[in-house]
Amino acid sequence: MGAFSIWHWVIVLAVVLLLFGRGKIPGLMGDVAKGIKAFKTGMKEEPTATPNQINEADSAETTETVEAADTADTTVNKEKAAEG
Repeated sequence: MGAFSIWHWVIVLAVVLLLFGRGKIPGLMGDVAKGIKAFKTGMKEEPTATPNQINEADSAETTETVEAADTADTTVNKEKAAEG
């Protein structure tokens, strides 16, 4: 009890084949293999940006966002002044 016999595995295999079909399982395994290869390739490549470059890019985006917000506030204030 606790160990599966060969008949348990045959039944499980038959159910899996019935659910997924013969052609779908190799396709899924191929997709998994491609994903693993892509992950390994990504891990081998050196990062193109250093941490300093990333921080500088984040700072630039923050500055642009603040400037855009200031411009929007100024436009709203001008429209309110023109109305009233």
